[in-house]
Amino acid sequence: MSEERYQQRQQHLKEQVETRVAEATKTGGIIIVFTGNGKGKSTAAFGSAARAIGHDKQVGVVQFIKGTWESGEYNLLSRNGVEFHIMKTGFTWETQDKVADTLAAQRVWEQGRRMLSDPSYHLVILDELTYMITYGYLALDEIITTLKERPKNQSVIITGRACHRDLIALADTVSELRPVKHAFDCGVKAQKGIDW
Repeated sequence: MSEERYQQRQQHLKEQVETRVAEATKTGGIIIVFTGNGKGKSTAAFGSAARAIGHDKQVGVVQFIKGTWESGEYNLLSRNGVEFHIMKTGFTWETQDKVADTLAAQRVWEQGRRMLSDPSYHLVILDELTYMITYGYLALDEIITTLKERPKNQSVIITGRACHRDLIALADTVSELRPVKHAFDCGVKAQKGIDW
């Protein structure tokens, strides 16, 4: 491609981008969903938390499914003022106790509901929320109502596999992570600082 043709193409691209930027005039909080079977959903959410903290924004986190083990995101973010509420029951295949898991989910969801009604939170992360709907631990209608009634400028990130279609419809941004390869499938153990 000639230099002149390259410059013309890039100028056309620049004009398209500038037009779209100029047309984006709405403000306010958004709902983001990171779903799919690939690795990186929670990692993406906590990257966004780090970004918000870097701009002196208040962040709250509710972690469903998670157990009592140490996690890098908690270690870093809690030292920087992020409020965490962790279900602490571990994976459902380990507990095998639907009643206890449901009660634990509902306890941390109450903290999530509190944060979702508080305009001082710029970002609320509902990590692994999708499983709570799939397993029937939390009511989808209540979650949707709470999300719709949250403060206008508050953003929410929801993570987890198999996100319910109604949450996808409600969300402003949805990214689906697709597995191409995973080290675990080759027998590599989960690693501190990479996987938790």
